[in-house]
Amino acid sequence: MERISLSDGEWKLLNLLWEEQPLTIGQMVEALASSTGWTKATVNVMLNRLESKGAVRIETGGRRKLIYPVIDREEAVGQEARDTLERIRTDSIGLLLSAMTRDTKLSEKEVDELIRILKEAGKND
Repeated sequence: MERISLSDGEWKLLNLLWEEQPLTIGQMVEALASSTGWTKATVNVMLNRLESKGAVRIETGGRRKLIYPVIDREEAVGQEARDTLERIRTDSIGLLLSAMTRDTKLSEKEVDELIRILKEAGKND
């Protein structure tokens, strides 16, 4: 995947699209209205920026535009994680995981998933 830098707002739009696709601009505005207050114009500008970055595809279907994510969620999250590690300059995954989970109540399922991931990572040696 080509490196794509995403703003917080772009992450909000992509997370919405990864949950349900395709969506229209109107559906996206409605879904984000209570948490962001963004207008249709704001969402449209951000979607055009995401399209120019190659992160979404905008198809015109009659009077409305349908928005699809182009980039894979797992790849985007992985890239963001690598960028974060590079930015904070730590080689300590333990320190990072501790900081990320310290004030977060993890479910039993999330704990089991972390254990599984760590066991798999240990096998890659």
